[in-house]
Amino acid sequence: MIGRLRGEIAIKQAPHLLLDVNGVGYEIEAPMSTFFKLPESGQQTTLYTHLAVRDDAHVLYGFATESERAMFRSLLKVNGVGAKMALGILSGMSAEAFAQCVEAEDVASLVRLPGIGKKTAQRLIVEMRDRLGDMLGGSAPAVAGVMESGRPQTPVSDAVAALVSLGYKAPDASRMVKAVAQPGMASEALIRAALQNTAHKG
Repeated sequence: MIGRLRGEIAIKQAPHLLLDVNGVGYEIEAPMSTFFKLPESGQQTTLYTHLAVRDDAHVLYGFATESERAMFRSLLKVNGVGAKMALGILSGMSAEAFAQCVEAEDVASLVRLPGIGKKTAQRLIVEMRDRLGDMLGGSAPAVAGVMESGRPQTPVSDAVAALVSLGYKAPDASRMVKAVAQPGMASEALIRAALQNTAHKG
């Protein structure tokens, strides 16, 4: 089991990255809560990892903190929640904010996250309530397919693609990005602004 990796960031294309560890490149998916904390490409970073083994692929997920990874693993145990939805939750709000929503039974905030309806939000509250105290105290596309695509990429298209990877529908992702886009904004800034704008609505 791969529990932690330290290496140089070779490629960053949210929510995917390629981490060079002593000459070996690890393809990793990360929630935006982690992505926003990463240094620029070419810099060293450490990620706590979770390896998901499926019939068709082995997928490595990376997190900035152990508490984020613990939250991700607990979310996977909730009935009906897969890795894509768990990444979407941790991209839309911090682990601490999610815990507050669960404690306050804040269904309205949870349903603004990608792929979460009222029933799923209620199930998250019920199943996660008892797991959160100790934790906070202490199918996605392959990376190569995204990174090696020959399509021309712009910050806007990268931001839309990242939101789609996190579970938003393409038309919704496009509207979210266009609502906050300003000339000269990088893809990470667009993603952050789009997620924050969505979280503040309602």
